[in-house]
Amino acid sequence: MLTIAQGELIQVFRNRLVLVTMFVVPAASSAFYIYLHRIIPGLDLGAVAAVLVFIMVVMGLYTTTVTTLASRRQNLFLKRLRSTAAGDPAILTGLVLPVSAITLLQVAVVLTVLTVVAAGPADVPLLVAAVLAAAAMMLGLGLATAGLTNSPEHAQVTTLPLLVGTLAVSGWVGFTGTEELTLLKRLLPGGSAAELVVAAWNGGVPLGESLVLLVPTLAWVVVAVALAARVFRWEPRR
Repeated sequence: MLTIAQGELIQVFRNRLVLVTMFVVPAASSAFYIYLHRIIPGLDLGAVAAVLVFIMVVMGLYTTTVTTLASRRQNLFLKRLRSTAAGDPAILTGLVLPVSAITLLQVAVVLTVLTVVAAGPADVPLLVAAVLAAAAMMLGLGLATAGLTNSPEHAQVTTLPLLVGTLAVSGWVGFTGTEELTLLKRLLPGGSAAELVVAAWNGGVPLGESLVLLVPTLAWVVVAVALAARVFRWEPRR
């Protein structure tokens, strides 16, 4: 698994499209939202943090996971890996481990910058739980989407609905709260995780209520993994 991960990390830094997707676009988007906070007095920091987290885990982790797995399938690398001693879970873990680690590092850096230029989170452990839950959800959805994606070029189409939808939901929940349409907002992908990020940053949420907010996100992880197990393909689609 670690050998696969090491090889994949090298490929990440050789692929210009992946570098743009993982680094340039999220970094530019994050800088824009941090700039908005500086020029708009009273902008909710928790909402900004929620949007920043989802920019990273959607544009960095989700889209790169889909593109990477589709590319490795198309060039028969997945098929060759299955002829080795590594099992399927080890292969997939090795392939997504580098992008997962890089994304979490990006999140940490961006949120640290937000802390420096504005103010820090009220509940760091809860924020970590929210970020990990959001990353796990998008990783699972990435595996499922990769099963429906024929090629790296096709990934630009297959990732679009969840990319736009999840970013829209996180911004909707972050900036409008969940006082209205509470159940709908929490059940949509990213809704409860975004609310949890806001709660962790702004504080004032009881532990029991915070744990409840983890349930919809973890449910999406289960659904995504179950779907991925059914639709994921190791050889190119015909």
